Amino acid sequence: MIIAENNTDTFKSGFVAIAGAPNVGKSTLMNRILGEKISITSSKPQTTRNRILGVLHCPNAQLVFIDTPGIHKARSPLNIRIVDTALSILGDVDLILLVTDVSEPDLKSEEVLKKKLQTQNKPVLLVLNKIDLIKKSPLSEIIENVSARQLFEKVVPVSAKQGSGIDELVQSMEALLPPGPPFFPPESLTDLPERFIAAEMIREKVFRLTGQEIPYATAVTVDRFQGDEETALVKIDASIHVERDSQKGIIIGKNGAKLKQIGTAARKEIEKMLGARVFLKLFVRVQKNWSSDTKALRRFGY
Repeated sequence: MIIAENNTDTFKSGFVAIAGAPNVGKSTLMNRILGEKISITSSKPQTTRNRILGVLHCPNAQLVFIDTPGIHKARSPLNIRIVDTALSILGDVDLILLVTDVSEPDLKSEEVLKKKLQTQNKPVLLVLNKIDLIKKSPLSEIIENVSARQLFEKVVPVSAKQGSGIDELVQSMEALLPPGPPFFPPESLTDLPERFIAAEMIREKVFRLTGQEIPYATAVTVDRFQGDEETALVKIDASIHVERDSQKGIIIGKNGAKLKQIGTAARKEIEKMLGARVFLKLFVRVQKNWSSDTKALRRFGY
């Protein structure tokens, strides 16, 4: 959607936090609302580590979304920082979307979040995601049950994967936004640099193409991001950081097959984002126990 010429007396704008337990579909939901992929996704929990901002332009409103990491009872230094980032955002927005996986609720993680929401004087919409995975009759019972608690402005069932319920959700959010001018110009989709999104797309492929502890022991940094006007080619050098030599071997794979698979999949995503050909070169480096090292966490942007 493109923003139209607006009357500042009736135009609405505001920041919307997308919050919830890990793996409830927050990033998929934001990508679906925006119609573009800016937040990485995978079937593994805790894929999102940073706050990701996306902008939706409507004829009479601008919604600025902040996709937050999954909130859970964290123990490791990395996860504590991730959860602290997510919780701190809730105090700085105009509206909160509490997203839950209606097919498989994470009650412990949601309890942590609900306690935090009780301290925030902000309107909250409850988004029941993944309705495509349950029958209609249990869904109506769930909606009736949570609506009776009167904890939320509205309960909106959606399927972020299939796109159902998204229009109703956007209309419900618009109704709760305060009046005000747009924060971003019409062409803006995010405030994130392309370099950051490229690193995230590489990390997404690690999450999707490796198993066990490997995704959680991985960080990605971009060492070079350089465009060549003559060849219309973007050259990217990136490092995949792991914590142990054994993990390095798994990332590289036999005869480099796994690293090539990760690089090919990431390159295609990055080319789609940039609208240009990309030459992507990946390196795998061992940074011993980086996820519990304060200096390393800072260097990797956490």
